[in-house]
Amino acid sequence: TTKIPFRLNQNQALLTFEDEEVAQRLIKMGKHTVNLDNKIAHVSVKPFTLEMGIKFELHVTISGKKINVSEVPELPIPEEWMRDKLELNFYKSDQGGGGEVENVNYDKQSRTAVITFLRPGATNSFVRCAKYPFFVNGRCYRLSVSPDTNIHLEKFQLYCGISKKTILLKGIQDMEDDEESVQDMIEIHFQKPSNSGGEIETIKYVSKGVTWVCFEE
Repeated sequence: TTKIPFRLNQNQALLTFEDEEVAQRLIKMGKHTVNLDNKIAHVSVKPFTLEMGIKFELHVTISGKKINVSEVPELPIPEEWMRDKLELNFYKSDQGGGGEVENVNYDKQSRTAVITFLRPGATNSFVRCAKYPFFVNGRCYRLSVSPDTNIHLEKFQLYCGISKKTILLKGIQDMEDDEESVQDMIEIHFQKPSNSGGEIETIKYVSKGVTWVCFEE
């Protein structure tokens, strides 16, 4: 689920309650009188609509038989020879994995290859080794090795709506107190059951300028 930004303007506050019934009760009341450091503030409680959000499941499957190889050195040898040398090199792996190779798909132009092993789980040791030694013509080169993955999305949904547990406070007057102190006074007021409030999960008050507050589902 992507985070949804909300623009919180000057002298406004957002309060998220543990119980959505508290938020809905305060919204129905509409107007509230809050004592802020012996100053009476008449604030309004509003619901607000979140912008568009996205929700999806990302499924990643890591192959146990295939690895992707890149940075294969450019050598003056036929492509068939290079395939053979790649197959032999990974068959004789010093990393403890490898084994019999089923297929080598080598692309000379991109200097990449896909190595497919016969035995499931043969790739386990290679995915922990980003750089793999490749011996050819008496020299040692370093190949970049990465797991072969299959990625797909499921349950992709767009959504928007009104937050059920969060209220927007408007009409908070300018205060000489610092922002944190005013925020504490607002929190104390709306946590009291005698003020129709309840336990608050999160609160954010802005005295100057604007800020972006991010919501999750």
